[in-house]
Amino acid sequence: MKLCVIIPLCALFTLTHQVPSQDKCVCDLTNSAKAFPHDKLSTVEDNASKCNGNVTPKKTLELESLMLGLERRLPQLQEDVSVLEREDDGELYGVLSLLVIENELTEIKQLIDKLNMTSQRHQQLTTDTTEQRLKRDLDQCKNEHQLIPHPTQPPQGICPHGKFVNVTGPEVYTPGEYPGSYMYGAWGRDPKPAVGKENWYWLVMMTSSNRYSNYVRLYSSLSSLIVGVSTPGNVLIHSSNPTTNTVQGPNVVLYGDALYYNCYNKYAVCRFNLATKTITTMQLPEGTRFNSKGNFCHLDECYQYTDLDLATDESGVWVIYTTTQDFGNLVLSKVEEGEQPTFNQTWHTSVYKQAVTNTFMACGVLYATRYVTKEVEEIFYSFDTSTGVEKFNIGIFIKKISPNIYSLNYSPVDQMLHAYCNSFMVSYKVLFE
Repeated sequence: MKLCVIIPLCALFTLTHQVPSQDKCVCDLTNSAKAFPHDKLSTVEDNASKCNGNVTPKKTLELESLMLGLERRLPQLQEDVSVLEREDDGELYGVLSLLVIENELTEIKQLIDKLNMTSQRHQQLTTDTTEQRLKRDLDQCKNEHQLIPHPTQPPQGICPHGKFVNVTGPEVYTPGEYPGSYMYGAWGRDPKPAVGKENWYWLVMMTSSNRYSNYVRLYSSLSSLIVGVSTPGNVLIHSSNPTTNTVQGPNVVLYGDALYYNCYNKYAVCRFNLATKTITTMQLPEGTRFNSKGNFCHLDECYQYTDLDLATDESGVWVIYTTTQDFGNLVLSKVEEGEQPTFNQTWHTSVYKQAVTNTFMACGVLYATRYVTKEVEEIFYSFDTSTGVEKFNIGIFIKKISPNIYSLNYSPVDQMLHAYCNSFMVSYKVLFE
């Protein structure tokens, strides 16, 4: 029995034994527990008691009775007015009816006054209760704020624009110069433009069999692209189409005044420098699927020669593809810029490429879309390269103007998504929180 008492007391008190002299023993008692908040408990009890006194079944019944009385008086007043209108002879009956109506109005006014007084008391009680609750929440928030240590710098992988939360639009919707002529293609802006080309737009159309292209078309402004006036016109990669190192597939991007794309008939990425007209290649891993064997797809259709998808974001150029050893799942590699570009780092995901219709990058995060209906596309998946976290429930929907989006690329210059849909150029605004 004594043991049961000693254990909790030891948890609350600290005994310090001091021996100042041989004939005297002194013990200091130190209470390590927090003092019980008697004052706060008393205040809470008082508030609860006042609340119980103000809100009682009797007062609730009183309020309901007043409402019921008012509800019954108003139809009666309407009936009396109708009687006055029917029997108004300007003399005795009219005077009597007016007296009855006056009495009715007096009683109704009394009911309304009582109802207002009761309602005001209840409103005041609600206000007091709300203020106390807000004060409690504020105190709690203040205490938690003091306890949580704040990092000295933002966590790694945070987007400078905020969290990607939605897509709106279409903002731009144009057939360009060749309405209905070229079903596959890509367009957009250079995130790292050469001097004097900050407002330029580029366009690459699959001009041979909806599969191949051998030039990039430039526009000095968005309005020039919309009305179809190309200045300075085409920059030719090669006079033949297709041939060695020309474009294969619609998923191309322009970055740093250079076009990145899937080299013709190779599992490699080509970089075509628009200023020097030179081409460098980056070989992808052995087993990379190409020549329309690892396309983007949905249930009804696969988009031909979309084995490799090039993407740009705030940090540069990325390539999205799949390999035999990854069993068809998406693989992501970052392009390291330089005189001879290489792949700096590679990530492997668990999403099957042929269950995806398109991909794009934003702030180092890979996003994948899927076909929902002819009018709707869904951004359903993300992979954060800074944390390795995958999400399959993004749930952001894109309103389509055409059933299929053959290329989709994010522009960090203006936070826009540029889509190429059955020969139409469409753009959407990306919203960050």
